[in-house]
Order: sequence, then structure tokens, then C-alpha cells
Amino acid sequence: MTKGIYRGLVSYGDPEFSRFLRRAFLHASGRSPESLDRPVIGIATSASDYNPCHRQQPELVKSVARGIIAAGGLPMEFPTVSLGESFLEPTSMVYRNLMAMDVEELVRAQPMDGVVLVGGCDKTVPAQLMGALSAGRPAIQLVTGPMSTGRYQGERLGACTDCRRFWASYRAGEVSEEEIGRVERNLATTAGTCAVMGTASTMACIVEALGMALPDSAAAPAVHADRLRIGEATGAAAVSIAVAGRTPDQVVTAASVRNALRVLLAIGGSTNALIHLTAIAGRLGLRIDPDELKELSDTTPVLVELKPTGAHYMEDLHASGGLPAVLHELRDLLDLSALTVTGETLGERLGDGPPWVDRDVVRPMSDPSRDKGGLVWLSGSLAPSGALIKRSAADPELFETTGRAVVFSSLEDLAARIDDPALDVEPSDVLVLQNAGPLGAGMPEAGYLPIPAKLARSGVRDMVRISDARMSGTAYGTIVLHVSPEAALGGPLALVRTGDQIRLSVSEGRLDLLVPPDELDKRRADLPVSAPPMVTGYRKLFRDHVLGADQGCDFDFCLPGS
Repeated sequence: MTKGIYRGLVSYGDPEFSRFLRRAFLHASGRSPESLDRPVIGIATSASDYNPCHRQQPELVKSVARGIIAAGGLPMEFPTVSLGESFLEPTSMVYRNLMAMDVEELVRAQPMDGVVLVGGCDKTVPAQLMGALSAGRPAIQLVTGPMSTGRYQGERLGACTDCRRFWASYRAGEVSEEEIGRVERNLATTAGTCAVMGTASTMACIVEALGMALPDSAAAPAVHADRLRIGEATGAAAVSIAVAGRTPDQVVTAASVRNALRVLLAIGGSTNALIHLTAIAGRLGLRIDPDELKELSDTTPVLVELKPTGAHYMEDLHASGGLPAVLHELRDLLDLSALTVTGETLGERLGDGPPWVDRDVVRPMSDPSRDKGGLVWLSGSLAPSGALIKRSAADPELFETTGRAVVFSSLEDLAARIDDPALDVEPSDVLVLQNAGPLGAGMPEAGYLPIPAKLARSGVRDMVRISDARMSGTAYGTIVLHVSPEAALGGPLALVRTGDQIRLSVSEGRLDLLVPPDELDKRRADLPVSAPPMVTGYRKLFRDHVLGADQGCDFDFCLPGS
């Protein structure tokens, strides 16, 4: 197979002319003729003014290029779609698959022997991995790293768990408008992804656990010198990986996915990560079995509790031994024979473990923070294809609840009525949001339904909340998410009416609608039939081909054999 700059020649009908023309244009870039004979390593970048998380990426990319050149490679930077979590309407989740397609096609179409995937913000990392897996070219991930915390009146703050905490206090009338403005300016004070164990940090840990990134690369802050050193080392490693021809499908296997699930549970990671890991595995025809997830959750203790479930931040994890400290504690539960991207097995990579670990941040297996994993898969009459709850971020007093449903039919209905003083709602009720799944609304992070204003002002801080939406990994509360099939597909969630009884049992892994089957049949027959919205372009592609949350919300045509 042709390699280097001659890989994948443009079709002019004359291969030698194609080579000649490619060299001619590369000379225009000022590269030496000798450099054109080196292994070509692409650097997929995702910087954008709409993505403050990636603000320091140009400097990080320079460090990657240094490593590539030092190892004898030719770095070739190229841009891809960038997904800034707070800047995409209706939600960045709609565009994850677009970015995955962009990465896949650019890696496949352009001449490169390997690629370094540089990204960090929530949907960016899974999109890059999904694309790289489908492209099948040697690849290694480099995350941009988390923010460092800010300070406000003697308190450490970090986006975005503290964002939600202060906003809840503001809604409850406990924080003034003037003060919320001061807080706003101190929540995100450096470049990098959210400082807590949100989705970005969780995905960084999962990538390292999968073996697709260098060891101890998940937690180093974006503005720390370690991040640049990791970038340089990643560039050098990319050359070795490309020369060896080690493709991602050799690393992402059933064993490494199972290891990643263990880590997800042990770090109390984001619920979103399960959707993304399902999509990543799905690109190789691998499936995450709900029964296996339940078994793993019941046998994996929580060893790390950063915000939103604990008091620490990602910078504390970095200073406390990083993810290698977590992996070393879990080693008896992991498949140590799993291959990593550098060619070592996970066991070889772990060695004797880090020289020092802060046990306030990374707990030992003998004294975990919690005996069971942070996530619980639910099933039952309300969620035949499953739902998810993050028990490590929930109130144990609500784990076994039977309550009256208060239903909101859409995001618009929720916004219009949630703070209405006349809303008929009690603290013991169950808030239900419909039509916020992949088809219904693009699956935004709306599952963190706000506590109704009149209850918030009376001191209520948590209620059972159920939807087919997602929630931010930085959020907390007794929140059931990803209910499948979604309401827009006519799933049982669409049949819930205000006043119905709903039963949640975390201990049994159940979510049930306590309504007789004959009544549900009548309601199903009465469901309105509406014409799909008139959309074009990518939005139409999304509407016509997106799969459910239980299948990772990937496109049906992106799966093997489709």
C-alpha cells in the first residue's frame, strides 16, 4: 500500500502526474523536499471561537507537531467541525454524528499514515473516536484537559456544577441578581473543559481506560505544563503507532470496553458517557449489554467522587495520581491483557502503579466512597428498552418512590408552566418531560428539570424527574434519563398523563407506569399523528436515520453491515 504523502492519490487518470502535483503544492508550504519522505501524521483540530473549552488548542497542537517532528514524522494539521457545548442550537448532541462523519471522511480521504485527534468538549471526543474507528487509520486521542478552578469569596468554583448550584439558589431567591453576576464571572476562568467530573472529563478518563490515549493524560489541566508535555509525547507516539500500523480496532475491543465501563462506574462518571461509549463500540459492531452493565455496577465500587457528587475537582485528581491511580486500584477487576494504543497491554502500562496517591481523592478498594457503581440501568413498563439513573448524584431517600406524575408535554410546555404559581405539584410528585429524545428535540440536556419555583422557594432541592432527554454530567439529583423508546416514537412515556402513578425502584432496577394495559391501549389509539417538520440538509439526515439512546444515538447507516 502506498504510504506517506502518496497515500490516496487524487484521480487524474495519471498516477505519476498526481504525485508530481501533490509535491508541487506541498513545496508551496515551504516544507523541505526531504520532509516529504517521512510518515505523515495528521493532527485533527477542533478549535473555534465558539468553543472556549478549546481556547488553548493552537499551543497544544504546536506541542504535538514538535513530538511528531522529533520522532521523524511530518505533521499535517487540518480543521474539523468544532462542537462548543453551550453554543449549538438545539443541542450539540444533534451535531456529534456530523463531526464523526467529518473526521471519518477527512482521515480517510487525506494522505496520512496516522492521526492525532485533539479535542475535549463533551461531544468532540466521542465524535473523533467514532470517526477514527470507521476510518480505520492508526489514531491516538489527545484531550485538551480540564479548566483550573476559580475563586469567589474564599471558595473554589468550577464550571459547571457550581453554575447549577448557584443558579438553583438564585431561582430560590437566596442569591441576588447582583451576586449571580459576580459569580458568573468566576465560574470559568481558564481555557479547558469543565473542571468537574462532567461529560468531558468522563470521556477523557474513558479514552485513557480504553487504551486510546497515553497514560496519565486524562486529568492534566489545560493550562498546566504537563498538558504540553503530554501533547509532545502524543505526537511522538503517533509516529510509532503509524509505522506499526496499529489501528483503533486492535485497541477498542470487548475487553477494553468492559474496562472502560468499570472506570465509568468507579469515577461516578456522566450518564452521557454511556450513550457515547455505546456509539463508539457500535462502530465496531460491539454491544453494551444492559445485564452486564448491571453486574458491573453491582460489583464496582466508587473510588473517586469529584463534583457533582463529591467536593473535589479534576485538578485534584491530576495531583493525586491521575487515572493510573484509579486503574491500579481496579486492576483485579480489569482485563489487564487488553492492548493499548502504544502496543503495551494494560497490565504492562500500569506496572507497580503511581508512586504516591492522595487517598482523600482516590480511595482504595478496601475503603471506597460507595460500595456500588454510580450508574444504574432501569427497565420496566415505562422504559421497555431501558433508562438510566446516576445514583451517585441522587438522593437515596428517593431511590424507592411511588408518586403522582406531573407531565410536561414538551420543552416549551416545561418552560411555560414550571414556575407558574398555579402549577398543581407537591414535593412527593414525579416530574415527567415528554418529547425531548433524539427525534423529539435532538435529546438536549433538559433532563435536569428545574424544581418548580414555588417548591424551590420552600426549600425543596430534589424530586424524582423522568424524561427521554439527557442531562449534563455536571448536574445532580434523582433524575431518570434516556427513557427508551422515546415519546416521539410512541413509547410508553408518551402515554403518561398527570395524575398517573409511577414507581421507581433503584434496588430492583425498575421503572414502571402503574396504569392498566387496556387504558394504555386507549391512550395509544388517541395519540395525535403529526406530520414531521419540514427540514433539509443535515437536520433531515438526523431525523431520518438517528437511532435511540439505547443504541448510542448513532446513525443507522454508520454501523457495520448497514
